[in-house]
Amino acid sequence: MAADQHLLAYFTAMDNQGGIIVRDAPKLDLDLYISNYRGRTRFDRLLLIGQCSVPLCVDALKSAMAEAKRGKDIQRYRDTWECIRTAAPDEPEARWDEAWVSSVDAANKLETNRLETELKGYKNNLVKESIRIGHRDLGEHLEAIGDLNLASETYIKMRPDASTQSHIQDVGKHVISILIQKRDWAGVLGNVNKVLAVNMSNEEQAAEQPYQKLVSGLAHLGSGKYHDAAKCFLEVGDVSICQQHSNIASPNDVATYGGLTALASMDRLELQSRVLDNSGFRNFLELEPHIRKAVSMFINGRYSSCLSILESYQNDYLLDIYLQKHVSAIFSQIRSKCIVHYFLPFSCVTLASMNETFAKPGESIVPELVTMIKSGALNARINSMDQLLVAVSTNPRAAMQKKGLDSATTYEKDAIERIRRMNIVAADLEVKGSRKPPPTGPGGSLLFPGAGDLGWPEDPRRLPTSSETTN
Repeated sequence: MAADQHLLAYFTAMDNQGGIIVRDAPKLDLDLYISNYRGRTRFDRLLLIGQCSVPLCVDALKSAMAEAKRGKDIQRYRDTWECIRTAAPDEPEARWDEAWVSSVDAANKLETNRLETELKGYKNNLVKESIRIGHRDLGEHLEAIGDLNLASETYIKMRPDASTQSHIQDVGKHVISILIQKRDWAGVLGNVNKVLAVNMSNEEQAAEQPYQKLVSGLAHLGSGKYHDAAKCFLEVGDVSICQQHSNIASPNDVATYGGLTALASMDRLELQSRVLDNSGFRNFLELEPHIRKAVSMFINGRYSSCLSILESYQNDYLLDIYLQKHVSAIFSQIRSKCIVHYFLPFSCVTLASMNETFAKPGESIVPELVTMIKSGALNARINSMDQLLVAVSTNPRAAMQKKGLDSATTYEKDAIERIRRMNIVAADLEVKGSRKPPPTGPGGSLLFPGAGDLGWPEDPRRLPTSSETTN
């Protein structure tokens, strides 16, 4: 009972801070889920689950505490301790470990001083490769202790000493890693093209394409550009190469992100050709079969089944660090598309059938239909007397007349411009550029003999000027 009261107080505070609370148990297994990742993203994901999921809160916070102690970032340990001492104060992890904090803080300061001293020595020796490696080591250390701003500045200082294309790619990936952690999506898009060089071979481009598409897709997803994000995720390519970037996202995430953004932004033909018939993305869909099933249901017109599959996994999506803020918008777009495609073949549909197909138990779909009609997403009207949703038929005669008037207006503008041009030429008001002299070499000789004799032929259609007429 006391544990439940602590959790209630903890999640009440989280709710007051504007956090998303997931009260039902997700389908994911915490240990299997977190084993797909490495690096700093492991802690970020565990802490988010501990702050949002009621059933997994204590286990996630305890795992996050262990993950923080394996690293050197004291602030992460402090953030986890602030959460767990409120949610589960009786757990051993809720006790502040002053000895660990003091030892790690002292070790971090010593390591920082050592790396800075080594870097100064490299700069005195003027060896570019040693200076680059010194900046890289110092930046990785600063990133590990949580000083992201100073780590980004240190990585950027590697660029003047990057002498090969692999060095430039290494700089770009380190900078992008910091920008992703800071959620600076505009900066990510600005740096991601520097990873691929113009003179790279096909094999090198194939090896770097998964990273570029993955990072670009995350940046577009974070910016709310779902169609661009879907195109990037669908072109990630090789699953085995994508697994090497598990410090950012796993292949399961690529399948989830790509499938959801495609459902939200692509039509039925694009979903068939770019998702289901995509041989490269098919391997990702095998990792998340419910995404493939939801896309197939939408293409086959089984919209209620598609929505029910996605809603059953909604709790899992709400516990993802990149997807959480966009779940409501993506689900709203997918649901609106399902309603529009369901209603498209009919001239009228009863509200009872719409409620049966799309409404939640005990709720009505009418307010949602009203919102869609007002926004222009659904071209229909509601007949409250007969409880019907009636399609608004377009007037083909009026559409044809409008198209004819638009064509006539366009033709009139073009004709006026042509007449004006003819009058300008006839009045000899056209501005003509002076001819450049032919290029000359040493001693004033022509580089291209005979070039000075070339001239433009007279146009026989040209009207004579006033001076030519008097002569």
